Amino acid sequence: MSNIFSFFTPKDKKFQPLFEQAGSNVRKIAEALLVVVTTDDIEKRKEAIKEVERLEHVGDDITHTIFIELSKNFITPFDREDIHSLASAIDDIADYIHASAGNIELYNVTNIGEPMVKLAELLVEMCGDLEKAIKELRSFKNIRVIADACVRINSAENQADYTCNLAIARLFEFETNAIELIKQKEVLQTLEIATDKCEDAANVLESILVKNA
Repeated sequence: MSNIFSFFTPKDKKFQPLFEQAGSNVRKIAEALLVVVTTDDIEKRKEAIKEVERLEHVGDDITHTIFIELSKNFITPFDREDIHSLASAIDDIADYIHASAGNIELYNVTNIGEPMVKLAELLVEMCGDLEKAIKELRSFKNIRVIADACVRINSAENQADYTCNLAIARLFEFETNAIELIKQKEVLQTLEIATDKCEDAANVLESILVKNA
């Protein structure tokens, strides 16, 4: 691939490092969420929820910095719209992961079943793929890594849809406590929206590939 089409060139000292920080941070927040839904230790869960909140604030700061740099720089490594869309999509992932963890604490959800764990595991996979794809933007030498990561993210989002829909259907069929049903449904749907936002980020990456490859 010719360097003519490299949108993150070695000269880019601003956006690529920030996007790599954002990718690493969103992967860490997904991992913290997985601890929230898998640990049986109440104190460990509380610590993990606090870590999710801390990382969400870190992500907000990174996104804000990207937007500031975007407003200050006339020349950007690729389309300004794509920079804004990618930063926003990554920030949305963190927001919905944070909301999921917050709802588990706020609603005092103690019955964390297999579907919630599955959705959290999918988020870890998707955010890991997103981080890998973002790193490849530095040199743009291996577009296959980016393309494959996007395919895996899209596939995982389909799995998340199925997992969430099936879990909610079973809640309506078997859960007799209306309050518990509402709490479970809310957390499941918020987790599923987080996976949707991962797909949004993958779609932006695919758009960048189409424009620059």
